[in-house]
Amino acid sequence: MAASAHDAALALTRLGLGARPGEIARVAPDPSGWLAAQIRPQGAPQPPGDFPDAAQRLDQLQDYRAAAPRGAMRPDAAASPTPGAVDPTAQARREARQAARRAIADDTAQAFLARAGFAATTEDGFAERWALFWSNLFTVSLVKFDAGAFADQFEREAIRPHVFGRFEDLALAAEQHPAMLFYLDQARSIGPDSPAGRRRSAGLNENLAREMMELHTVGVDGGYTQGDVTELARALTGWSTPNARDRDDGRTGAFLFRANVHEPGARTVMGRTYRQAGLAQGQAILRDLARHPATARRLSHRIAAHFVADDPPPALTTRLEQTWTRTGGDLAQVAHALAAAPETWTPQPAKVKTPYEFVTSAHRALGVAPQRLQPLRQALIAMGQPPFSPPSPQGWPDTAGDWAGPDALVKRLDWSRAMADSARTADPVQIAVDALGDRMSERTRQTIARAESRPEALALLFMSPEFQRR
Repeated sequence: MAASAHDAALALTRLGLGARPGEIARVAPDPSGWLAAQIRPQGAPQPPGDFPDAAQRLDQLQDYRAAAPRGAMRPDAAASPTPGAVDPTAQARREARQAARRAIADDTAQAFLARAGFAATTEDGFAERWALFWSNLFTVSLVKFDAGAFADQFEREAIRPHVFGRFEDLALAAEQHPAMLFYLDQARSIGPDSPAGRRRSAGLNENLAREMMELHTVGVDGGYTQGDVTELARALTGWSTPNARDRDDGRTGAFLFRANVHEPGARTVMGRTYRQAGLAQGQAILRDLARHPATARRLSHRIAAHFVADDPPPALTTRLEQTWTRTGGDLAQVAHALAAAPETWTPQPAKVKTPYEFVTSAHRALGVAPQRLQPLRQALIAMGQPPFSPPSPQGWPDTAGDWAGPDALVKRLDWSRAMADSARTADPVQIAVDALGDRMSERTRQTIARAESRPEALALLFMSPEFQRR
């Protein structure tokens, strides 16, 4: 194959989600152009589907909460014709609550299937990977139902539109989305000296402030103290979402600043004092954190480690950091710098695919999209990456040590065999060539060609080192 075809295979597998049949040949004339064309001001493409937006989901969640049963037994059992009988009203409320919860869960699951199907078929594999990277940085999870109810909306509304804009705008959209506010309990945080705080026994919640600094911006080595976390938490009080009463008062949208719970006064964070009043105070601090040199350094390293190598080349990290700093956190320019860096194009695969990336690349190699939710969900659960469910605010891990253990490889082998058995394919060798191009070793080519059956050949392809790594 020509050098451009090799570069196309690299672009599609290392920076994208894997090659589909014929895609290496289509990208080969201009791999760099293929990457650059996906870096668009409007952000990453949206998966298809007609799903509720965050405001509509809030209404559904409020219906779910309103249906909470207030007791399964009659309060005065002695007066009941049948002592111990179930209260029909409470039973009806319980059933309504269960139905509302199922509707939200089913809708979220179908949104994940739509996202997986889009990943398996899109021609914009780099933009999709880029969006998934930022979605994982700003993690929300189904581990908490109220937050998980917005997992799809969070990615569609807060992440995808902003991934090629300025990082501070992406950060602001993510931190103010209901998914994040519920996930990190910000909606419960009340300033002790606010009008609401003086009237009731409620306290400050530091979860969002802590993760905003530790995970989303400057990082644990960024120079902040516990006092800075507390000051930021005070500045963030009032960040919330509309409830049913707010809706009745005509307040729309999915974010609401509640002035009556905001802690009054100036705040000092990382040596800088913020005298802005109300909502603007927390926003000003977040924008400064997003522009901080420690944020540029930390996130540039994380980008390089995600796309190129667990221990990325220092020259690549420096190149990305310099671009970030020079452009004020312009993520489009950072993406261009990643695509242009010579370190990005080293031929040796250095990253192990996550389960989601592995399953997606297998579907892409076969030229099909996942059609049924349950097998997809079961496969990802078995391999340790259940849909929309990272185990903590740190998001999904991203190193070979996290995904390439013996048990994990057995689970991948089991899925590969099942996938190969169900595939309708004529020539596994051609599928391997289409998927890997000249990144495929002669040993893997011969192993696939000598397999006793087509399913065995496909399973061997999926488990080959070249396919498992990118």
